[in-house]
Amino acid sequence: MKKTSCKLALLRAPVLFRPVALSVLTLATSGAAVAQSGATSTAPVTLPTVTVTGNPLGSNELIAPAAAYAGPGLLLRSRSTLGETLDGTPGVSSTYFGPNASRPVIRGLDGDRIRILGNNGASVDASGLSYDHAVPSDPIAVERIEVLRGPGALLYGGNAVGGVVNLIDNRIPREALFDAAGGVSGKADLGFASGNSEKGAALLLETGTDRFALHADAFHRDAGDTSAPAALACTKPGSPALARRICNSSARTHGGAVGGSVFFAQGYLGLSADTYRSTYGTVAEDEVTIGMRSDRYAVEGEARGFTGLVQGIKARFGHSNYQHTEFEAGTPGTVFKNSGNDLRLEARHARLGPLEGVVGVQTESTRFSADGAEAFAPYSRTRQSALFIYEEVAAGWGKLSLGARTESVRVASFGNPLVARFAPTARSFNPGSYALGALWNLSAGWQLTSNLAYSERAPKDYELFADGPHIATNSYEVGNAAFTKEKSTNLDVGVQWKSGANVARLGAFVNRFSNYLSLDATGLLRDTDGNGAGVGVTDDGAGNSVESGGAAEVLPEYAYSQVRARFAGLEASGTLRLMEGPQVLDLELRGDLVRAVNLATGQNLPRIAPARLGATLVWAQGPWGARLGANHAVAQNRVPAGQLATGSYTLVNVALTYRQNEGAANLLWYARLDNLGNTLAYPSGSILTQTAPGKSPLPGRSVKLGLQASF
Repeated sequence: MKKTSCKLALLRAPVLFRPVALSVLTLATSGAAVAQSGATSTAPVTLPTVTVTGNPLGSNELIAPAAAYAGPGLLLRSRSTLGETLDGTPGVSSTYFGPNASRPVIRGLDGDRIRILGNNGASVDASGLSYDHAVPSDPIAVERIEVLRGPGALLYGGNAVGGVVNLIDNRIPREALFDAAGGVSGKADLGFASGNSEKGAALLLETGTDRFALHADAFHRDAGDTSAPAALACTKPGSPALARRICNSSARTHGGAVGGSVFFAQGYLGLSADTYRSTYGTVAEDEVTIGMRSDRYAVEGEARGFTGLVQGIKARFGHSNYQHTEFEAGTPGTVFKNSGNDLRLEARHARLGPLEGVVGVQTESTRFSADGAEAFAPYSRTRQSALFIYEEVAAGWGKLSLGARTESVRVASFGNPLVARFAPTARSFNPGSYALGALWNLSAGWQLTSNLAYSERAPKDYELFADGPHIATNSYEVGNAAFTKEKSTNLDVGVQWKSGANVARLGAFVNRFSNYLSLDATGLLRDTDGNGAGVGVTDDGAGNSVESGGAAEVLPEYAYSQVRARFAGLEASGTLRLMEGPQVLDLELRGDLVRAVNLATGQNLPRIAPARLGATLVWAQGPWGARLGANHAVAQNRVPAGQLATGSYTLVNVALTYRQNEGAANLLWYARLDNLGNTLAYPSGSILTQTAPGKSPLPGRSVKLGLQASF
């Protein structure tokens, strides 16, 4: 939609939100505003959501299970980490390493089985290496998040067997935002939360004409220690020894980006540069903080409208530099670095008989290093290249999809000049992945989908070469350079019904691994300097494990092994319209269940979310909106032998919104009350539940007030 220039008028704020109004208005009125004029809205605004991650052909009907969040829906669920923002989506939970670090877990699969992308490009960081390493992206700066579950994710690699999370922004504009006369538009966001005294702000500005577009954004978030429903001990200097706070959970994050594009008759070419900085407490250790920085550069373009066999080409190149330093009591410790390049080329071909689709190539190269006491993996380099194809066949009853991907992966260890136990070596792998999907239009309002995929994943550098103390997980980790490819067969089936505003979805899946890479306790203890291999563990007669020899400072040994495993589960969601007219009332329902078993031993696999149920009442009348929701997690007693179970809990959340369209501006005022009952809860997906029990519960009661102004 084209926009024309106009000014942001002075705004009348509801009394509830006046404490935050002036500072946002200062941001919003600093530039020219571009929007359509209009009276105060009489109905809630619903933004169209387009899931682009899983439909390279632009189809409105997806075969692969998917979810997308944008606009007010994303704003009201946004938290300080990506994992917590998506937690509660059917099939999606979180690794939760306190309020500052968490990665999404999809269908029980975590780490590098989940592919995190930025605008369809690779995200280079160290979040897959350790649970205390945050994803270098703040949800306050993201415009849309898309989640693709199941085998439809194979377009992005065999390591996406669990799914894909794509963070989408407009830092490289892909279409003209203005007409030939040009204009300026933007968005300002300001919020304050009581639970951790968080103050967050973001500003986005865009300008241009029908021939070019420029983008700039900046964000800042500052938070103290997070409130907890129970008194917790803390040894951090300057903090109370006992307080209803999660010790060492404060964070300070800021960043921004500039970008731009030029538009042609048949495409665009753009580039962007963004930076991210964060300093945060790791919560597992009271005096350890992480100082993170990430810089990324991207070039992207598309040419379309060709005649002949190739109808369009998309290309994206990205370069990333990531580094974080772990500080103990202010003293620099281990330094982790990861830098990389990624290139993706995708061509859409003309219809070949019943087939229409895309073919593409993708290459990635990363270099990793860790220096310091917690260097549990060596210097390494990973290079991978891939060829992929995706095809669709339309039919009167629905459509079929076919996909294939072949890869070449080389993982090399360069050792470490200061750590003798790391030896130079290299491994090469050739993973292949294949998928077949179908969508049937059964009758009016009913659809059935099914996906079958075979996926292969090359082991990561740390799975092959790890050999050292990993303090964040309180373990000594050991890899195995002889590992083979991880192989799995994946099946999901889903049914969907839609009638007007009423929607219901039900899906079931099973993933079967012939050689799943699992990190498990061996029963041995290891010295933190790597000595003492084979130190035994005995029982002192009172149920306590003690070392039978070796040095005093030891950690339990955890070793990677390849085992047969099965993941199976159910996902359900729906919306029921209870009232329609001047007032609209909907009931949203959701639930999921995952079971994960080591088939070799019959033991349950660790860190699996329990069965979960949720319901939310959504009300709207005129400019007002309200939400009242509850999420219940049952007790998780299906844990490996020797590990701690987690109790059940119910979290209640409330939100109130007020929307204003006044002159050129669209304002969304909101108040959100999280964990209304101040319930004490520990998530089963968090490693902290085992390594630091009781130390880091989910956040306690918190009120957040905010304003988002679009102009």
